[in-house]
Amino acid sequence: MAGAVLQNPQPEQTAGQAPGSLQQRQTKAGAVLQNPPREQQTKAEWAPRTLQQEQMLTCSRWGTPSSQGLFQDGDVIIGGLFPLHYQPPAIDHDFTQLPRYNPCTGLEYVPLQYIYAMVFALEEINHSTMLLPGIKLGYHIFDSCGRPPWALQSALSLVGGDNTSCNSTNPPDYSSGNGEEIKDRRGGQSVPMIIGGASSITSQILSTVLGPLSIPFISYLSTCPCLSDRLQYPNFFRTIPSDIYQARAVAQLVIRFNWTWVGAVVANNNYGYMAVKVFQEEIQEAGVCLAFVETLQRENIISDARRAALTIQASTARVILIFTWYTDVRELFLQLAKLNVTDRQFLASEAWSTSGDLVQNSITSKVAKGVLGVATRSSAIPGFESYLRHLHPIHHPDDEFLREFWEVEFGCSPNPPVMSDHKASLSLCNGSESLKKVQNLFTDASQLRVTYNVYLAVYAAAHALHGLLCPIKDSSENNISTCSSPKQIKATELLQHLQEVNFTTPQNETFYFQGADIPAKYDLVNWQKTPDGTLKIALIGHVDGFALHLNESAIQWITGSSRVPISVCSEICPPGTRKVSRKGEPLCCFDCIPCAAGEISNKTGSLDCERCPLELWSNAKRTACIPRQLDFLAFNETLGITLTTAAVTGVTVTTVVFVVFLHYRHTPVVRANNSELSFLLLVSIKLCFLCSLVFIGRPSVWSCQFQQAAFGISFVLCVSCLKVKTIVVLAAFRSARPGAEALIRWFGPGQQRGSVCLLTCIQIIICTIWLSLIPPVPRQDLGFQGSKVTLECAMVSVVGFCLILGYIGLLACTSLILAFFARKLPDNFNEAKLITFSMLIFCAVWVAFVPAYLSSPGKYTVAVEVFAILASSYGLLFCIFAPKCFIILLRPERNTKKYMMAR
Repeated sequence: MAGAVLQNPQPEQTAGQAPGSLQQRQTKAGAVLQNPPREQQTKAEWAPRTLQQEQMLTCSRWGTPSSQGLFQDGDVIIGGLFPLHYQPPAIDHDFTQLPRYNPCTGLEYVPLQYIYAMVFALEEINHSTMLLPGIKLGYHIFDSCGRPPWALQSALSLVGGDNTSCNSTNPPDYSSGNGEEIKDRRGGQSVPMIIGGASSITSQILSTVLGPLSIPFISYLSTCPCLSDRLQYPNFFRTIPSDIYQARAVAQLVIRFNWTWVGAVVANNNYGYMAVKVFQEEIQEAGVCLAFVETLQRENIISDARRAALTIQASTARVILIFTWYTDVRELFLQLAKLNVTDRQFLASEAWSTSGDLVQNSITSKVAKGVLGVATRSSAIPGFESYLRHLHPIHHPDDEFLREFWEVEFGCSPNPPVMSDHKASLSLCNGSESLKKVQNLFTDASQLRVTYNVYLAVYAAAHALHGLLCPIKDSSENNISTCSSPKQIKATELLQHLQEVNFTTPQNETFYFQGADIPAKYDLVNWQKTPDGTLKIALIGHVDGFALHLNESAIQWITGSSRVPISVCSEICPPGTRKVSRKGEPLCCFDCIPCAAGEISNKTGSLDCERCPLELWSNAKRTACIPRQLDFLAFNETLGITLTTAAVTGVTVTTVVFVVFLHYRHTPVVRANNSELSFLLLVSIKLCFLCSLVFIGRPSVWSCQFQQAAFGISFVLCVSCLKVKTIVVLAAFRSARPGAEALIRWFGPGQQRGSVCLLTCIQIIICTIWLSLIPPVPRQDLGFQGSKVTLECAMVSVVGFCLILGYIGLLACTSLILAFFARKLPDNFNEAKLITFSMLIFCAVWVAFVPAYLSSPGKYTVAVEVFAILASSYGLLFCIFAPKCFIILLRPERNTKKYMMAR
């Protein structure tokens, strides 16, 4: 805040403005130097004077009658400037005339408390034996009327001495910048230090003017960060933190309660812009976004407040930060009440967080319940309330401030009127009036905030004087200081000692300056609803530097409960998802996308998902990596059951055919073309069906080695039988030609059986060598990314498997060629045709098997091989034996030698 409010934050009052309530009349001296109020501009120029005016002019305090002040003589005088009145004189802007008989009007109770806090502190110091022993501190306190020009006039009068008049040809000398002692060349007593500055604009002006004189200036209410610039304001100090720190404190509150979507309403000046800038700097790394920023200008407060209220109503942000003046907040709350917006959580700057008017207003309290705010820290001053309540004009006959307060509070004059016409209408007080039971802003010492800052400023000034005037001369004297003459005070030395003050206050607090500032300390307050329906301001924590101390259980939120309200543009992404920003929207607005399979996010708000290690896989919720399940072609799953059923059916059908052939073994169809080879072929086909079952189930060492051997040997036996049968058909056809009887003799039944055994033994040798050297072994296939890891029979070397398949393919191709040549034999029943069809199916199946086998993932690789075995086995069984069974069982009349030999 560029100059906080007095005790409760209030707006500046312009000249000629009608007074409202007492709190409404309090001065909010908070403008910034770059944009001063209209009444503070252009009116401070020196008007040209005529010779007659020069002769009439005196060197009294410019525009401030000498009677309008509070004075106490002493060895050292401390100056004080306070905005005691809100209404300046009518001729305020004409410096060619002195408003000696037209003083400021409209008494403010809270600044009056500041004045007596300064007096109380000085009296404490004067009674102290440890601080400035033997030196009495006095004070000259003036009313600045809440106006920077008047504060400047009073300050120049203070540093120039107290003489009320002088010859205009002998102006006062203020030269002290070179280190010379501060004194009035006319013999009056000047002040070495001033406590004042109820606004930042006032402090900027006074510090700039008093800077060349090196007069230390301590403010109790100016909070503009610009005043921390030691190059521009080397003589400025303050006992209230800079506004930067309260903006940081509010940002810490937002981050602490995980509010990521916050709206802001700020004053349309440097105070509001600075607050938003600092707030954004603090939250940018915490993922907090501003939903909107609305500005309020005092000249257009009604329309601006209406616009801001509509924005708040339309926004999804549930937490609203407000950095502006008390009256602006009041108008905003009135507009929100009209719109029935009562569910927003407001964060208050110290400019209005302790405003009693807002708390007590029945309309705005409906909107403002649950407010969480930063306030100027409060502290108790022991004995101060008793001191205030025992004040009486009888004991202070020269105190014009107390006299005026008495007249306003009790409606009577404590002394007979002398000059003022309005006092003539007041009756004399009867003497029974007392402040002991009066309850108002002046006597309220329950929460001393700015008042305590004034108290600290006085002690800081006293310790600086003590360091300058009372150095420890001899450590053997029990550290008792010997104070030198106050007349030897030099401005530069006093300024240096003020920069180095470090002391413990009567409240047992350590006080020191960091440049122009003090360590940031704030109270955290909460507007809570009482049982009778009204609001009260409760202390729920404090800020000490950058540390936030908060009692969260004591907070009453806008909902009336202890549950923290939620204000987010998008709900935080739960574990198992990741954030994806929405195009064209702030970073706080995003979508939550589930992690892909095999990836996890085990915390909320994850930006990316992490991939699980190969041996692990993500669970269903994508929140943890779990061991991958072993997967293989099992008997109890659908695919395993289907293949097993097909294999068992094939075995059964083959067995039935075998039985049929065995029963009709003497018939021509069975006996034709070597019945022994037919029975051996049925046995081999049956073995092919059975070997497919070895591929189903959990792979083991024995099954991995046996399955490929059984597959290779069974099919070689089967194809060998077919090949021999084809050769027999061709030999029988050739035997009809002259000289071919020898071919039949050399390829009789014995040679046929021997050929089958020889061809099969070659496959057995290949399998034996392969399984002996580099056999297949069970292994987990981690290459397939899925929730399951395939347990398979891994072929360490594919050479052996290729040899087995290649040998089977070679025999099959040979049989196909031979059968193809014999397909057109003239017999009615030509078995070569059947062998040709069976070999075509066999070769087609295994040609298609190779690419399907190589491209199938996981357990489906095994399923493809089993399917190829079953398909080729069924092809051989049905192509060769189905026609024969048809004749044997359904067309027995064709089962004759005559029919079979017919052309």
